[in-house]
Amino acid sequence: MITKAFKLPPSASTEKFKIENKTKQQDSITEETGNEVSANYKKASFTKRHLFTLAGTFLLLLGGALSVYLLQPQFEEMNMSRMDTVGGMILLFLTSFLLIFRLSFLAYISRLFFRYKPVDSVQNEELPSCTVIVPAYNEGRQVYDTLISLTNSLYPEEKLQVIAIDDGSKDDTWDWMKKAKEKLGDRVSIFQQPHNQGKRHALYRGFNMGTGEVFVTVDSDSIVEKDTLRNLVSPFVVNKDCGAVAGNVRVLNNEKAIIPRMLNVSFVFSFEFIRSAQSVLGSVLCTPGALAAYRSKAVMTCLPEWINQTFMGQPSDIGEDRAMTNMILKQGYHVLFQRNAYVLTNIPEKFSSLHKMFTRWERSNVRENLMMSKFAFKPFRAGSRSGTRLLLLNQWMHMLTAYPLVFIMLVLLVLYPVMFISSTLLSILIFSSLPAFFYAKKYNIAEAFWAYSYSIFYTFGLFWITPYAMATASRRGWLTRELPVKK
Repeated sequence: MITKAFKLPPSASTEKFKIENKTKQQDSITEETGNEVSANYKKASFTKRHLFTLAGTFLLLLGGALSVYLLQPQFEEMNMSRMDTVGGMILLFLTSFLLIFRLSFLAYISRLFFRYKPVDSVQNEELPSCTVIVPAYNEGRQVYDTLISLTNSLYPEEKLQVIAIDDGSKDDTWDWMKKAKEKLGDRVSIFQQPHNQGKRHALYRGFNMGTGEVFVTVDSDSIVEKDTLRNLVSPFVVNKDCGAVAGNVRVLNNEKAIIPRMLNVSFVFSFEFIRSAQSVLGSVLCTPGALAAYRSKAVMTCLPEWINQTFMGQPSDIGEDRAMTNMILKQGYHVLFQRNAYVLTNIPEKFSSLHKMFTRWERSNVRENLMMSKFAFKPFRAGSRSGTRLLLLNQWMHMLTAYPLVFIMLVLLVLYPVMFISSTLLSILIFSSLPAFFYAKKYNIAEAFWAYSYSIFYTFGLFWITPYAMATASRRGWLTRELPVKK
């Protein structure tokens, strides 16, 4: 059963473009699945647990702000004592520099955001042929829903090729893929790997079988809107320099647990604000695995390097999306973001799975920041490259300050626990207001308050992810998607 906990903004292109000459079978599929999705796409409701969590969040934040106010004499005394020591002066300089850098970078990103505009969907006859590749591993029923949503797309059927690949799943994923094949017929092709080889190898097989001018990759736990595919690939038609396009990822299961609800707000800021700004520079740093499109020519150029990529002598089995993005940027192409190309994807609902997912992402960031540094400061493409380099420098700033900031945090937590916690909570109250306001402006005021809960959750529960990922960047493994071990 598909669950959607928010209402997407209306898209003019959905009404403007219709796919002509649908067969009776296709109409039946569209009506059935469309009704199923619509029936389960409902507005998120607040339970007592949700209200208690949000109430606790603001009690903590307001308590922190009040504590800072009451402890002003102690803060002044501590700051004065720091001025008398070399270590204190270094700490003051470091924190001031980081604050100025972050605020300046935020101002720069904000200016870019206001210049962003998604590309309008082009007419049917202008759309390129498109191959959609869906790798699946231990996905169960969800892969069936994914394939149905793809074939319901408002995309000319004769230009759309859908390939689903079961990567040696240990559950009933293959059975659900066969059920989709039975219903959809020639509209989808399904294949099964002899054993689990990893997502990269499943995509590699799909790339080699695909015949489209554009490749689209969609995770098997995701649902696309009817106009998503045409919106996603339209930039390739109007921009000859476009080599890849990132889709707009939202959370599918955000009504089931608190973690998905928090991340749904975080995703909006990450994609619709950060990636919008990056898109203006033609340098979106990562095309997400949940939904991304690539010019097939660009993919085939770097495919041998991509499938044989290694890190510290070990084959790379994570970060295939960021790696592909880097290799396409290296060829001189622009990488864009389409805000009007929505995909809803499932994310972990438990802390144990969430921190594994974040660790995998951060390990990929470490690896690919190193890779990007090898070409970003060279003339890798025509036109301005300074913005791309600034984005990379911000990534490096995040990495280089990870260990010093954790060390400072632990020292302050031991020496000044109340002052540190209260000032941290006040900072969260101030800086989380931007993503909260952004979400409230675009979607829903009530849901926007989860931005504050997420900041507390990340600051005190996941602060260790980046330093840990840096120390273990060479480790392999997807970490999630394995079936529970029966005892």
